[in-house]
Amino acid sequence: MPSATSDGFSVRAQKIELLALDVDGVLTDGRLYFHADGSEIKTFHTQDGHRLKLLQQSGIKIALITGRESPMVTRRAVALGIEHIIQGRDDKLAALQELMNQLGLDFFQVAYCGDDLPDLAAIHLAGLGISVPNAPPYIQDAADWVTQTPGGFGAVREICDRLLEARGCWERVVETFLQGASLSDHPLSDHSSADEEG
Repeated sequence: MPSATSDGFSVRAQKIELLALDVDGVLTDGRLYFHADGSEIKTFHTQDGHRLKLLQQSGIKIALITGRESPMVTRRAVALGIEHIIQGRDDKLAALQELMNQLGLDFFQVAYCGDDLPDLAAIHLAGLGISVPNAPPYIQDAADWVTQTPGGFGAVREICDRLLEARGCWERVVETFLQGASLSDHPLSDHSSADEEG
C-alpha cells in the first residue's frame, strides 16, 4: 500500500479531478445522535470544511455519496459550496459512475474515500482509493492509501492536503496565509471561491 509521500501516490494524485466522499465514518465519526423526537444530529469537523473549500479552489470537484438521507448533509454541503450531493444510495459504485458520466471523467481521474462494504467497489476501482483507520481491515486492504487521521476528526483535511500538494498548490496556500492574506484575493485557479472556514 503506497504512502501519501510515495512517488506512486503523487502520480495518481496529480490526475485527480473529482474527490468523492462517503459521509458517515468519513466526514463524521460514524456515530448517529438522536433527539427524543427522533430527529438526527451529525457532527462535522471544521478543518475538513476549510480544506474542502481550498481543494475546490484548486479546481478539483467534490461529491458526497451517502446511503442515508439527511438535511444536515445537504446543509453542510451547501455551506461548503459542494455541488454534487447524492443521498439515499447504497449502490455507491453505480452512483459514482453516473456522476462520472455526467462530468465526463474516467476512474483514473477520481479519488474515492469510504469506510465500509457499500464503498468497497468504488474504493477498488477509483484511480486513488482511500480509506480511514476506523474502517475494518478488509476495507483498508482494498485502498491505495489509508489516512492516519480517523473519519470525523480531520481525515478529509489530510486527504485534501495531500491532493493540494500533488497539484502543486500547497506552498502557495501556506505562503498566502503566512502573509495574512486571503485566498479569495489570491485564488488557486480560475474557479470562483467561497469564503474560508476555520
